[in-house]
Amino acid sequence: MGSVSGSPAFETARPAAFLEEDEFIQCSEPAVRSLARQLRRSAVDDVTYAKAAFEWVRDQVGHSWDVADPRVTLTAGEVLEHRVGLCYAKSHLLAALLRGEGIPTGLCYQRLVDGARFVLHGLVAVHLRGDWHRQDARGNKEGVDAQFSLAAEKLAWPVDESVGEIDYPQLFASPVRSVVDALRAATDVLALCDGGLPTGLDGPR
Repeated sequence: MGSVSGSPAFETARPAAFLEEDEFIQCSEPAVRSLARQLRRSAVDDVTYAKAAFEWVRDQVGHSWDVADPRVTLTAGEVLEHRVGLCYAKSHLLAALLRGEGIPTGLCYQRLVDGARFVLHGLVAVHLRGDWHRQDARGNKEGVDAQFSLAAEKLAWPVDESVGEIDYPQLFASPVRSVVDALRAATDVLALCDGGLPTGLDGPR
């Protein structure tokens, strides 16, 4: 898919449909609102606020696998409380911070190769300056340098279609069922990462 700009599926997604909260993207949760107000104070506009929120989630919330933390988080409130989560959970917090400040934000996914299997990877798309732009707050490490960008995408990983990887063109208002079911059934995220992560989309929950 390359840049989200120009993607037919994302172009036809109505921004207003990506401002609501649900049980996972908890825009009005008190701690989420408090952080949003804190970040908004130093932002001069929506773009600088979105960048600040992205960098906070990317850098201040550890990726569960990177920091070897087995705790399961799913909702925005849980991620903020424990400061840890998988890519999906971190995306839920980022979406909550952005939607709560009036920035339409959808959830989107990639299918990536992980060793000998496929895994589903979660990220967000924000609607700013009249278009959708994907952002990946997974967390940087050696070999991963994701950055906030409204021009050329700077995601954690480029997709290699020759090996079956996919940039899914769908934009979701809520997490897909495969993500919710996997995390709700887990008691140890590290064990889930060892072969139990979703391998693709199965539609919205």
